[in-house]
Amino acid sequence: MKVYALVGKSGTGKSYQAMNLCSQRGIESIIDDGLFVYNNTVQAGTSAKRQDTKIGAIKTALFMDEKERSAVAKAIRRCKPESILVLGTSKEMADRIRRAIELPPIDEFINIEDITTESERKIAYKQRVGEGKHVVPVPTFQLKRQFSGYFVNPMTYFKGMGFGAGSYKNQERSVVRPTYSYLGDFIISDRVITDIVEHVASGIDGVETVYHVITEKKMDELRLTITAQFRYGVSAVIAGRGLQKQCKLEIEKMTAFNIGSIDVEVKDLTWAKNTVSQ
Repeated sequence: MKVYALVGKSGTGKSYQAMNLCSQRGIESIIDDGLFVYNNTVQAGTSAKRQDTKIGAIKTALFMDEKERSAVAKAIRRCKPESILVLGTSKEMADRIRRAIELPPIDEFINIEDITTESERKIAYKQRVGEGKHVVPVPTFQLKRQFSGYFVNPMTYFKGMGFGAGSYKNQERSVVRPTYSYLGDFIISDRVITDIVEHVASGIDGVETVYHVITEKKMDELRLTITAQFRYGVSAVIAGRGLQKQCKLEIEKMTAFNIGSIDVEVKDLTWAKNTVSQ
């Protein structure tokens, strides 16, 4: 396995540029901020940007947790990439990361200054420091579970070159705002979720009234149970599936929660709006 390291100060655009570098060099995989990315997919690890504090983020990026370190090392052995790119703020950090996850010695160190212009680094620094935006070199859908509910820019992405032997065209880079950058905690009211469901239901043929919406919030997903009244003569199965699909789309778009499941319960049927059958 050939090991590369891309080094540069925080906020200089390493994560964004990593994929261009992989495309140019034919590098198959990336180690970035606690994640092992191979074939456009997160194979193992937890994003350091999901930690509550900067100290926690640093520990995650350095694989100081034995369980995470072991899982990533095992995933690398399973995938057997021929080449891998390690991102770090210094040569020492990159070498510490590669030793933690049992990689061979680094063959080549690449400085961010050698592959970017000063203008590009200034733009990256402004986005990091001024706007709190961090790039993660994987598609947004790969991060939804780890960043469920953190709705400041987690769904935004840039489309760029693929990486690794020309196999990854139109690769996505996700833009997230790390957990530790928030000032205090925030919640999304159950009433907000209910309002979204009721609005969606009003546009689904066959769904007459939404009685209850029960939400169950997990760390990495949101589960819903919707109790509704349907119109007689319309397939409750088709209408229910439509309600599930649209609720998932709208809630994930508006709140960035990762929807784990939506159960629809048919309480009763009606011949005409708000007239319950006997």
